[in-house]
Amino acid sequence: MVSIGLPLVRKLRIIASDDPSKKQNGRKGVSRWLWPIGVVGTGVAAAAVVLMRGCWHRKMSWPIRVEGYSYQVCLGCGIKRLFDEATFHGFGPYDYDLRQLIARDRAARIKSLRDAEEEISSAS
Repeated sequence: MVSIGLPLVRKLRIIASDDPSKKQNGRKGVSRWLWPIGVVGTGVAAAAVVLMRGCWHRKMSWPIRVEGYSYQVCLGCGIKRLFDEATFHGFGPYDYDLRQLIARDRAARIKSLRDAEEEISSAS
């Protein structure tokens, strides 16, 4: 292992502190404020995104079964979403009223059945 020696380290510190590229034309302390201003700006931007977007529904409960339908509840805000047990994924829109979600799903199923019946009757 090679030892540099204390006098050489002192000389390097003196040379580094006298570096003219580090001086900012008499404006001392500007670089000290740049980092905290950036942190505050980032925090304000993040708060604005949360306020505009609201809950991201990242933490959902395990599926709950009611009236032949399964649904999940967001643990952050309480909004509900229907859940397909066959694919083990949530589907459809989010809503706070479970009855409205079930009514939408029933209407969509009835419409798809009618469309399928019309295709069969028009084909024959």
